[in-house]
Amino acid sequence: MNHEPVLLKKSIDFLITEKNGIYFDGTAGFGGHSEEILKRLDKKGKLIATDKDQSAFEYCREKFLDDKRFSVYHTGFTNIDSISKIEFIEHFDGILADLGVSSFQLDTVESGFTFREDAPLDLRMNKTEGISAADLLNKFPEEEIARILFEFGEEKNSRTIAKKISEYRLTEKFSRTSQLRKIIEQTAPERFWNKTLSRVFQALRIFVNNELEDLKIFLDKAVKLLRPGGKIVVLSYHSLEDRIVKEKFKYESLSCICPPGLPVCTCGKIPGLKLITRKPVTPDETEIGINKRARSAKMRVAEKV
Repeated sequence: MNHEPVLLKKSIDFLITEKNGIYFDGTAGFGGHSEEILKRLDKKGKLIATDKDQSAFEYCREKFLDDKRFSVYHTGFTNIDSISKIEFIEHFDGILADLGVSSFQLDTVESGFTFREDAPLDLRMNKTEGISAADLLNKFPEEEIARILFEFGEEKNSRTIAKKISEYRLTEKFSRTSQLRKIIEQTAPERFWNKTLSRVFQALRIFVNNELEDLKIFLDKAVKLLRPGGKIVVLSYHSLEDRIVKEKFKYESLSCICPPGLPVCTCGKIPGLKLITRKPVTPDETEIGINKRARSAKMRVAEKV
C-alpha cells in the first residue's frame, strides 16, 4: 500500500515526545502512521496498534512481523484499556486516531465501502460484528431510517429517501450498493447524486459501526491512559466527529464548569488536558492536490497535564 496518510508528518511531529516511549495507534489501517512512528522510535520504544478491519490487521501483522517493538490487535480502539492491561502498560506517551475510512477501503470494491461500483451493501469495518447496512435497510422502521440519515448524514431529504427505501423493500430486499444508488438517483436531482450518496453512505456506515459512541468511549479512556506531557492526536473527516473531539478536548481543558454568575468556584474540576491546537490543523493545497480526500481532514491535538 503506497498511499500516504493525510497530515502524516505533522501528526507524528506532534505525537512523538519521547523516542523510547510507548505509543498507541488506534486506527492502524495499512500501517502508514505506524511505520512513521516506528521510524522515529529508538530500540526501547514500543507501539501498540488496533484495527477492526481484518485485511488491515493481517496486513500490519505481516508488514511489521520482524519489528519486536510493534504489536497489533484485531479490535477497535475502544479496547485501549484492556490492551494496556494485556501489555502491562500503565500509561502511553502518545495516542493517535485517524478516523474514517481508508483509501484502500474506498478503492477496493470488495470492501463494500464505495457507492461508485456495485458491491455487497455491508459497510461494517468488522464483518463479524453487528448488522450490515443491508439488514438495516431491510428491517428498520421507515422513521428510524429517516432519523439515521438525518442525524448521522445530515441529509435534509432523509424522510423522502426513507420512504423510497420502505417502498422498494416491499418487492425486493436490499443486498447490493447499486440498489441503494438507484433509490438516490430516483430521489435527488442528478447534480446532487454524489453528495447525497456520500451523506447516505456515511450515515449508514457511522450507524452500523457505532462510530460516534465508540469515539466518545475511546476519548474518555485515552485521556486517562495518557502520561502527563503525552499528546493525543485525532484526525477527523466530517463535522460530527470533529465536534465530538473539539468538545471533549475543550471540556478536559477547563478548570471550572460552574454555572456563570457564581461568586466562587464550587465544582472542583481539575484540567486533564491542555489544548495544543486552538483551531484544527488542515492539509495545505499541495497535499489536497495530491489527495482530494484530504480536503475534509481536521487534526486536533491536546497534551495531558
